[in-house]
Amino acid sequence: MHILEAGDPSGPLIVLLHGFPELSYSWRKVMVPLSNAGYRVVAPDQRGYGRTKSCFAGDSPIQFNDDLSPFRILNLVHDIIALVYALGCTSVLTVVGHDFGSLVASHCALIRPDLFKSLVCMSAPYPGPPSLPFNTENQSTPSVHQASPSVTLDRFLRSLDPPKKHYTAYLSGPDAGKDMHDPPEGLHDFVRAYFHVKSGDWPVNNPHPLGGVSELTKLPHYYIMPAGSSMPEAIRQDAPSKEEAVLQNLWLPEEDLDVFVEEFGRNGFQGGLNWYRAMTDEQLTVDLSLFAGKKIDVPAMFLGGAKDWGVYQSPGALEKMHLCCTRMRGEDVILVEGTGHWVQQERPEEVSRHLLHFIETAKSVRRFRRIPIQGSEAHISLKED
Repeated sequence: MHILEAGDPSGPLIVLLHGFPELSYSWRKVMVPLSNAGYRVVAPDQRGYGRTKSCFAGDSPIQFNDDLSPFRILNLVHDIIALVYALGCTSVLTVVGHDFGSLVASHCALIRPDLFKSLVCMSAPYPGPPSLPFNTENQSTPSVHQASPSVTLDRFLRSLDPPKKHYTAYLSGPDAGKDMHDPPEGLHDFVRAYFHVKSGDWPVNNPHPLGGVSELTKLPHYYIMPAGSSMPEAIRQDAPSKEEAVLQNLWLPEEDLDVFVEEFGRNGFQGGLNWYRAMTDEQLTVDLSLFAGKKIDVPAMFLGGAKDWGVYQSPGALEKMHLCCTRMRGEDVILVEGTGHWVQQERPEEVSRHLLHFIETAKSVRRFRRIPIQGSEAHISLKED
């Protein structure tokens, strides 16, 4: 597992988990401010990404037909726990996840709150673990198997005129890897356009809460795609103009963009795409229902961009996150003005400030555990943990 690291190795550990299509390098602008505050900061290339990929596929790029089971969410969580132990640590002060990394970080805090002491979700709200059928003991007839939400959504979108498709369905398909790795405009221009349309620079991004599935068509083409298009085709007409490229260069200069282009050019996108394939495969997600009804009971924060549709792309997810995260307060939901999906790259100073404030607040909260008192008196004592 390839990592970037900053700070005193004896300091409290902060783990930063990237999303798609990103790398540990996505955290370059916030690692030093966090480490300067006294923390040990570690950002890995996650399974299937960057220089970690070779641990699972040798020197050959990951292929669409490779076994998907290694990319199950529980395996991705296991990777992070194993990393923490390999670093010689027995606790993580804060685990921070951006985009798909938010899902991994949330499951870290859900499953191992003893290890991950606080949680920050960025750009993608965590709606909680999948549920199980409830109170069915006295049903007079067996329940009829219902189509999965993804199947139902796909049918709805394809029934539209013109027909549409959800981006996760496309990213889970056999063509996405080649489409994105070898677009006609070249990998460099595609990656620059993809970062642009999901950023605060693209003027069309004006996100707001959606009432339900029927309103998903309000989402831009990078989320709700024309049925017959590839991702490069869906965003090509919105590639940055010369004026917009000047704005983008303020937070993503050519030398930084080249790092992403080089890594994805060498490895392809299939490692990251396999996360989507595994997430949309019911056989590979059923084990998450082990945690049905379980809450995240560590301090939690959500941090996103005010111009990021990712905050609202799953109707109701933000509200469900509040119900799942029992120690998330109203002031722990922060949307940075003028900022899109790549919030830690677009506004690193503000992100660092918000992260440090949350971490210090979460660290200062007194946490107690109940311990029995020796003797005949039937009472308990509270001891600081």
